Amino acid sequence: MPVVPANQPQLIRSSQKDEYYQNNLTNNANELFHTFAGSRRWLQWRKEIELLSDLTYYVLTTSSGYQTLGEEYVSIIQVDPSKRRIPSRMRRTALIVCHTIVPYLLDKVLICIENELEAEAPQTSRMWRPLSHVRLWIQRAVGMLTESQRKALIPLVFALQQGITLLYRLHVALFYITGAFYHIGKRAACVSYLRVGNVAGDDPRISNSYRLLGALSLLQLGITLTLQFNNLRQRQRRSIQSCQSSSRSSRCVLCLEERRNTSSTPCGHLFCWECITEWCNTKTECPLCREKFQPHRLVFLRNYN
Repeated sequence: MPVVPANQPQLIRSSQKDEYYQNNLTNNANELFHTFAGSRRWLQWRKEIELLSDLTYYVLTTSSGYQTLGEEYVSIIQVDPSKRRIPSRMRRTALIVCHTIVPYLLDKVLICIENELEAEAPQTSRMWRPLSHVRLWIQRAVGMLTESQRKALIPLVFALQQGITLLYRLHVALFYITGAFYHIGKRAACVSYLRVGNVAGDDPRISNSYRLLGALSLLQLGITLTLQFNNLRQRQRRSIQSCQSSSRSSRCVLCLEERRNTSSTPCGHLFCWECITEWCNTKTECPLCREKFQPHRLVFLRNYN
């Protein structure tokens, strides 16, 4: 059977198709859990539900040796670095771990460290929470730090979070240029793709357009890094000031004025209704913690003082 390397459009379409089915699976799991466990439990476990949904999808496809629905849609197959064999079970398992579990753990640990550094007193809870043992270990480690050390670490954690985001952007730009490894997890596991069936030569204009897009993405990334470097000290000051302010502060962080028609995101942060709805027109995430959510989950807090 003739095979050639998959190109950028096929890899992108495959990923989009997989994300569509993963989102359907996650939404159904969220509705089921919300119905039986209630809103409070759902807010506590929504990240874990998303993780388990993604793991279920990839265990039933990649781990079992089958194509994902996206790969089947564009007729591509996974191969190991030799380009001649299907990835071994160990390599497929490493791919799933790098693609789902590692990003989840990074996000959870960094948010936990940030919260503990910003907290004025140790946060205790009798209710079992995800990664509660890790949270307890982080609390003990942070408790050994002085106040000045904690303040100095807050900007470093913020810089690390921003660095991970920039790394993802750099990786996508390199994918546009080289045409290989659309996801960091696949690059880490050295899993690439071959297309099956239609092996007609690619239109050079398509590859050139993606290379141009990659070059523009790198240019934009460079400009972003320059701006962030120039504004780093100002952002650190604003971050420290926001950490010291009361959680029920009456100031909206989007318009920097007193909140009007206070509204809450699913993660609990407060904004003006007009500000957050306008924000959601461009980004469906919390401006503070970057938690993804759908606009219809915004809650208007009537009679909130």
